[in-house]
Amino acid sequence: MTHTCPPTREDALLRLKNFVPRAGGAYAKSRNFDLGPDDRGNVSVLSPYLRHRLISEDEVVRAVLSKHRISAADKFIQEICWRTYWKGWLEQRPAVWSQYLSELARDREAMAGNAHYQSAINGQTGITAFDHWVKELNQTGYLHNHARMWFASIWIFTIKLPWTLGADFFYRNLLDGDPASNTLSWRWVAGLHTRGKHYVARAENIRTYTEGRFDATGDLNETPDPLEGPEAPPAGRLKAPMSVPPGEPVVLLVNEDDLTPERWPIASEHVKGVVLLPADTSYPGLAEHVLSFRSGAIADAAARAQRVVGCPVLALAAPASEDAIALCRAHGVERLVTAQVPVGPSRDTYDAFVGQLAGSGIAAMEVRRDWDSAFWPYARAGFFKVKERIPETLERIGLM
Repeated sequence: MTHTCPPTREDALLRLKNFVPRAGGAYAKSRNFDLGPDDRGNVSVLSPYLRHRLISEDEVVRAVLSKHRISAADKFIQEICWRTYWKGWLEQRPAVWSQYLSELARDREAMAGNAHYQSAINGQTGITAFDHWVKELNQTGYLHNHARMWFASIWIFTIKLPWTLGADFFYRNLLDGDPASNTLSWRWVAGLHTRGKHYVARAENIRTYTEGRFDATGDLNETPDPLEGPEAPPAGRLKAPMSVPPGEPVVLLVNEDDLTPERWPIASEHVKGVVLLPADTSYPGLAEHVLSFRSGAIADAAARAQRVVGCPVLALAAPASEDAIALCRAHGVERLVTAQVPVGPSRDTYDAFVGQLAGSGIAAMEVRRDWDSAFWPYARAGFFKVKERIPETLERIGLM
């Protein structure tokens, strides 16, 4: 049982090309079925690539709308926008990530050696479907979205383990795990994101949407109450988007959350060099397949930058600034430009790197993608505010 995702933009574009014909009515009809790791034809499996922006949301939506009306492809486009919603929501409430890390540290200590926790992460609970998904996740780095919801619900309400440890297990093993969509999706299942609204895994639903592969009758708690917890803080203000002064020479600083530097709105003749921050390894216990995918994706970005930009590419072995400063000075550059770094471990790596620039005369500047600037302001409450504005927003940014 394997599920290979070569960490390249070329593979992402090929997957998109192959999926586009099925992104309309066929996707809407079949998307909820988890047919197993050897049959993913009903979904795109683009999430690992979107996670690191080896391919961008606007590229995916543009390709889909070139073959389908928005009314036919609305379910798929909404799934793309869910990831954007989660990220925008967390950008306006970074304290939720910090709170998650604090709770996770507490729960790790409290559950160290706990037999139920160990049986869960080893796929030995006796709940056949759940145990299968544990092994599938460990072996492939991927789970169908519906299976993720069932898994989280069983973890929280049937096995009764802390949600933070489940989110941690996913983050450490999913190729597409990111701080926003992973953490907030677990909060949503638990009933903490939308107060009092939780997701309950039901045996009949699992049996139907796995086409009878699993029958969890009698194994599940199907009448749980949502978890209780503190209210999320109110949404803060987003930073105003920044743009690079026209004609100014720059060095691109590429972070693992945005690995298509060739699509940045900067003319190649103004790019004097490219610096690649290393994959973040500060989050403990990341699976080898996750680390391998991230480092491979960064290497792919380096190779593309060399071909497209045609200037020196410096891959940092650690987030230390000395070599980056030297590269800037050698080319008369005073500004390192990067795509906005989202809340999470990558943000910590970037902030540490920027701190080392103090006194060097080299400044770092983050540029937000037009897609994020268009959608994030609506991600202040529930998803509905994003969903209702999808058509007009796509039209405003030139995708319709």
